Amino acid sequence: MEGKHNDDVIGRARVQDTPELEAYYKELETLGAGALWTVANDIEPWEPRTSSVPMLWKYDDLRDLVLKSSELVTPEKAGRRVVYLVNDKRKDVSAAVGWLYTGIQVTRPGESTSAHRHKASALRFIMEGEGGYTVVDGNKITFEVNDFVITPNSTWHEHGVAENGKTCIWQDGLDIPLVNALEANDYAVFDGKQPLEVPINYSPITYGSSPGLLPSDQKWDKPYSPLFKYAWKSVYPALVETSKIKEVSPFDGILMHYSNPLTGGHVMQTMGASMQLLPAGFKGKAHQHTGSFVYQCAKGKGYSIIDGKRFDWKERDIFCVPSWAVHEHVNLSETEDACLFSFNDLPVIEKLGLYQEQNYTENNGFQVF
Repeated sequence: MEGKHNDDVIGRARVQDTPELEAYYKELETLGAGALWTVANDIEPWEPRTSSVPMLWKYDDLRDLVLKSSELVTPEKAGRRVVYLVNDKRKDVSAAVGWLYTGIQVTRPGESTSAHRHKASALRFIMEGEGGYTVVDGNKITFEVNDFVITPNSTWHEHGVAENGKTCIWQDGLDIPLVNALEANDYAVFDGKQPLEVPINYSPITYGSSPGLLPSDQKWDKPYSPLFKYAWKSVYPALVETSKIKEVSPFDGILMHYSNPLTGGHVMQTMGASMQLLPAGFKGKAHQHTGSFVYQCAKGKGYSIIDGKRFDWKERDIFCVPSWAVHEHVNLSETEDACLFSFNDLPVIEKLGLYQEQNYTENNGFQVF
């Protein structure tokens, strides 16, 4: 841990202030400059340092307020009717953790949002309801509970629920804070409704109906996955079958990444996503790594210990693990598995060569809380 390191060593800034130095610093400041050694130890920490704190958002506490928003504002007036979840230490950038945003969106039967696009990438994890759909660059895609849907950056997209459907609620995930920090975001509204370019569910049928099979005439040249929906009805059985033949990770159980079927890489350039299965009675060991994570419990119940604090979760609860936070997951059931959906900023971390990981070695790998 960083607290174990001592800055009073060769190679670290150890200059003691003097009246002469303080006058020098003020002179530099008038010119928009400064002495590096006055800030070096702070901006170059011994280990990765997060400005976020672990947090848990209980769905039972939020659900009524999410539904109430549908009585107070319309999608047309709100643009997107969302209750966003904000980290206590990231309110200035509206982030849930690190540079990631998340919120809970509600849409009633017969409602739809206007089509829009932005440089920020977006994803959805469906929490409840029936008859929901999204349209991404002319691809209309229907979805069900626990389906994972992507709307990559700069794609035109809109959402809605069929007249004969049931109110839908889903979790949004975006990299808005990151793209804003890079001063590269933008926003545009489509003039009218998007024309449907292909048959309904063309993307999931073409690229996801059978693993390993791709159309012979595919000419996909986009930097993100052509598969816009990853169906729970396929994902969960895959996790179960994998758990029968694969050694369970002592840290993550059975962890599988949503991927681009053409490359095997992350689904989008700036955000990745995963689903993991914690077998019955699973008690994970602790580790830490760079990269910020937002989790949602898709099945079961359990708890996570994050930097020495316990967070109990059940289906639909959302929690975050900040970068470099020590964490471990536990399934409270001795008879049923639990599943955790998560999304992260790993595509950015990995491409920039910033990923690192280490196991927690104290107390035989388990945190004391």
